Amino acid sequence: MTAATEEQVQAAAQSKMSSVRPFSAFERMVAWRYLRSRRKEAFISVIAGFSFIGIMLGVATLIIVMAVMNGFRTELISRILGMNGHMIVQPLDGPLTNYADLAAKFSAVPGVTMAIPMVEGQVLAQGIGDASTGALVRGLRADDLTKLKSISEHIQSGDLVGFASGSGVAIGSRMAEQLGIRVGGTITLTSPNGDVTPLGMNPRVKAYTVSAIFEVGMSEYDATIIFMPLEEAQLFFNAEGLVQSIEIFAEHPDAVDALREPVEKAAGRQIFITDWRDRNRTFFSALEVERNVMFMILTLIVLVAALNIVSGLIMLVKDKGSDIAILRTMGATSGSVMRIFFMTGAAIGVAGTIAGVILGVIVCLNVESIRQFFSWMSGTMLFDPELYFLSQLPADMNADETVAVIVMALALSFLATIFPAWRAARLDPVQALRYE
Repeated sequence: MTAATEEQVQAAAQSKMSSVRPFSAFERMVAWRYLRSRRKEAFISVIAGFSFIGIMLGVATLIIVMAVMNGFRTELISRILGMNGHMIVQPLDGPLTNYADLAAKFSAVPGVTMAIPMVEGQVLAQGIGDASTGALVRGLRADDLTKLKSISEHIQSGDLVGFASGSGVAIGSRMAEQLGIRVGGTITLTSPNGDVTPLGMNPRVKAYTVSAIFEVGMSEYDATIIFMPLEEAQLFFNAEGLVQSIEIFAEHPDAVDALREPVEKAAGRQIFITDWRDRNRTFFSALEVERNVMFMILTLIVLVAALNIVSGLIMLVKDKGSDIAILRTMGATSGSVMRIFFMTGAAIGVAGTIAGVILGVIVCLNVESIRQFFSWMSGTMLFDPELYFLSQLPADMNADETVAVIVMALALSFLATIFPAWRAARLDPVQALRYE
């Protein structure tokens, strides 16, 4: 073949290479070949494998932790709001003696599902033997307790018949276990505010029959709350004919601000209103801060895995110096070389992200079973309800957060490939051969 013929062939090859479209089949084929492990490239493949595993575990961990924290927050809110009113109305101009009429007026306000008059007081509860614990007694009407689905639909044993007759109380399952009490048993309550005598205030002590044991799944409530018929609670706490507050339950708890003015008008008197956000502001603010900090900390796992992609690609560029020289000699543009190495690194990030999402979803769907398995394996109670308030480990995947995790992982992976790909594109054939 003559020199002129060789030049024509090289020119034709260069023309063909120059006409290759970005991210064409040729570029994808070369990128895929660079991903395949060969004997002399085993170390580079090991780095790529660790990068894949790091991104997969980072994405999965982010999804799992955020889902568990979302589930934890959702469960706490639903159970706190299920037990407590979304708005609490207290009088400013005197005792609440007309509580029945006010509760009816509040219930008629659009957006209000029910209004419950309530008497509350701290007591010492005693069971069998010397077992005792502090408790919060809530006195309310039998019909209102039936409407309170978080209690009436979670009766573990017994029923509310004795409560409705005014002769029984309902206690939480953990309190019953701690005091050794069953349905039909007796619980003794002691209040410091009892009868006034010439010698001073005597504590009031009275025994009640336990007619129902409930379990809402939140240990703080199951261990401390006692529900008592309203009239009996008024007598026990020296509050005959009045209540301390009226708790209002809204159809949409997040929109309680819109109910303030209608409730004030319905009251027709001076009242003080607090809502569930005011009463739990510090708690939920702490949860939000912890959630944001955990997201930033766990993002570092993905960042470290992305940096492994950088080191692996730099070594690959050095190893493929002669290949780069041949491609450039055949007419491959610097942009084509850059895209080849970009796709090589990006493939690791995309595959790791997809695998991480799949792993994260699988774990989130079976998180409680996994917790129970590891508890059985270790012989210890993981996520003790006494410390974490909930009897089960919840997981609530949020679509927006999952998409944010995916975008973040892909962005870090793509950014990590830019510098090595740019270095490969800068090499001309002579430099590439020397680099080799």
